[in-house]
Amino acid sequence: MIKLYGEPTYVMRNKVIRSGKEKVGTTPETARKGTMTYKVLKAHCQTNDRENLSIKFDSMGVYDNTYVGILQTAIASGLKEFPMPCVFTNCHNCLNAVGGTINEDVHKYALSACKKYGGIFVPPHEAVIHQYMREMIVSAGDMSIVSDSHTRYGSLGSLSIGEGGPELAKAMLGKSYALKYPKVVAVFMTGMPKPWVGPMDVILSIIGEVFKNGFVKNCVLEFVGPGVENLSMDFRNGIDTMTTESTCLSSLWTTDAKTEEYFAIHGRPEDYKEMKPDDAALYDKVIEVNLDTIEPVIALPFHPSNVYSLKEIIADPKEALSIIDKNAKRTFENNPNVHWNLAGKIHDDGKLYVDQGVIAGCCSGSFENLYAVGKMAEYMNHGVGSFNFNVYPASQPIMTALMEAGTIKTLMDYGVRVKSAFCGPCFGAGDTPANNEFSIRHTTRNFPNREGSNPAMNQFSCVALMDSRSIAATSFNGGKLTSAEDVWQDITYPKYHFNSQIYENTVYNGFKKAEKDVEMVYGPDIRDWPDMTELADDLLLKVASVIHDEVTTTDELIPSGETASYRSNPEKISAFTLIRKDPKYVGRAKTVREFERARLKGDEKTAMEYFSILEKAGIFVPKDRLMNHTGIGSVLYAKRPGDGSAREYAASCQKVLGGFANICIEYATKRYRSNCVNWGILPFTYGTDPIDLQPGEYIYLSNIRNSVEKGLTEVEATVISEDGKTRVMKLNLPDVTEAEKQVLLAGSLINFYKLGK
Repeated sequence: MIKLYGEPTYVMRNKVIRSGKEKVGTTPETARKGTMTYKVLKAHCQTNDRENLSIKFDSMGVYDNTYVGILQTAIASGLKEFPMPCVFTNCHNCLNAVGGTINEDVHKYALSACKKYGGIFVPPHEAVIHQYMREMIVSAGDMSIVSDSHTRYGSLGSLSIGEGGPELAKAMLGKSYALKYPKVVAVFMTGMPKPWVGPMDVILSIIGEVFKNGFVKNCVLEFVGPGVENLSMDFRNGIDTMTTESTCLSSLWTTDAKTEEYFAIHGRPEDYKEMKPDDAALYDKVIEVNLDTIEPVIALPFHPSNVYSLKEIIADPKEALSIIDKNAKRTFENNPNVHWNLAGKIHDDGKLYVDQGVIAGCCSGSFENLYAVGKMAEYMNHGVGSFNFNVYPASQPIMTALMEAGTIKTLMDYGVRVKSAFCGPCFGAGDTPANNEFSIRHTTRNFPNREGSNPAMNQFSCVALMDSRSIAATSFNGGKLTSAEDVWQDITYPKYHFNSQIYENTVYNGFKKAEKDVEMVYGPDIRDWPDMTELADDLLLKVASVIHDEVTTTDELIPSGETASYRSNPEKISAFTLIRKDPKYVGRAKTVREFERARLKGDEKTAMEYFSILEKAGIFVPKDRLMNHTGIGSVLYAKRPGDGSAREYAASCQKVLGGFANICIEYATKRYRSNCVNWGILPFTYGTDPIDLQPGEYIYLSNIRNSVEKGLTEVEATVISEDGKTRVMKLNLPDVTEAEKQVLLAGSLINFYKLGK
């Protein structure tokens, strides 16, 4: 049972919930300060303003799909030395090469940066970023910022945040992080999960209830209540990582003896701190979760919120295929050459068969998860045969512990492919299924093409999310969709032993040991960001794409898997922008960009060809005003863009292609909006749906720089159709802070720092 309380609600003594209208022996103002979130944010805020926070973090982390661009930004902005422990892991771009920059060039670049600026370098395949941060870096009561949306260390008592690259660059420069005080939602847990129910079953059940209604959007989730103590740390970590898919800002859990033991096992007993809400804590909302009632579930393509009872899908597989078919038609409406035929997944016995199983990454590569898979292999005593089953321990210490427990041998004996720590299956750079195949995964996402399929090449496959226990039951049952409940036998988990020697012998820790004379190592395809101009007085923008989907993910704005090795070259990666959603976008944007380049060079003949649409519309602007004060760029409309990853490339690629503005109903996540602002992209909103815009139309924004300088929240735009007809549109610029205003005026965060701000 999951019950939502949409009104302010008390949690009393961490044991019971009470209506926010009841008298509880304290004032609401005091009780709101009784949350763990309030205490952590207060301790990290650099000012006395408790609504508009200025946060300093205790540590940070970046990885090899993001750190080149972040470092280039920080170095261009004046980086001298990392002001806090800064971890560089190599867990995404760690295959030798996948088409762009040879990845070892990227790793050498990062190692030289760690030596020069005092960073911590974790070699490829040693650990995925979040596992290393849990094992070695974060502490109870602290805050960390990491360049990945699944930055969730709340189960250890750390209120940590995943953000886009420019925000990490700010942290590298010792700047503070701006945050409006978030709403705090209690996840009040009671009961104990059934033995065959795993962390993915619990969190998917929650996501299914809160995603579509935006119940926790940009909130902090606090996991409290008597049920927490019934969960192991691996179980808590598995739930915690996936809270990202609820669209919450971050998470925080009560800590206890199990948390204390976790820190002790990892050689950091001093980093434990008891954390719990006050006896009366007032939350903005509450999610009540009775763990006794949670059953195995499945999230069908193409989102973790598409949650169904696994038992029901097994009983009626035709229903599952009809749901997938409906979702696919909507998802691939702009890719008419993509075809799929999943009807053959139902065999003659009437059961649904899948083609692949994967257990990987920060949410599932834990010791307990994989130990349970090994035990299920023994109990079922059935090899996987030709079924494709892959598992990835989240770190080398976990791999070693599984070897000592005999689990690795067991898995291999039964045909499971055991691989080293790698995030590839989570973002489409590993174990991509064949065309028209159906994969079940305990990974973070099942967005379209997140498994690596490529609709631009007419290749389609899809993923459903499940807990590792039911994936194991399916894999050892010949691929027939099976619930762990149907085959479960009790498991006793051995005590986990953490082998610290592995990191001692491989990780370079240069914190507070910066060697300023070290030369940076640049591979041949590592490129700086292109020059960017400040915001012009006027803008004439061309609509490059209009997307009508309810939500547009960052994977659709810039795909994950195939772009991995191009991320050190801004121009090359930008060619992939919106390729899965609107293949015409890049060509349209580049065409407009050439006119802006001509204007900046003083090529009047070419630039005036573009500006001729104004005269056609009856808008007469002096030539000097056009050539010297009117920027030429592109604009993208999407209803709710930015759900999913924190990757800055979803915004920076638009800017590299000449994008100066986005228009939407609302931004799906804070981090994507922040990325847009930090790259100088005007974050317009427009409330009417559907919008009256078409690709190829123009938007003229007269005196836009002055409007931004004055902090106007509404600006008047003139929309010009290709035949010269005009209409007026009111665009909103809400919630732009003074700091954001200065970045937008400068044209990007890099420009802002170059100006010495």
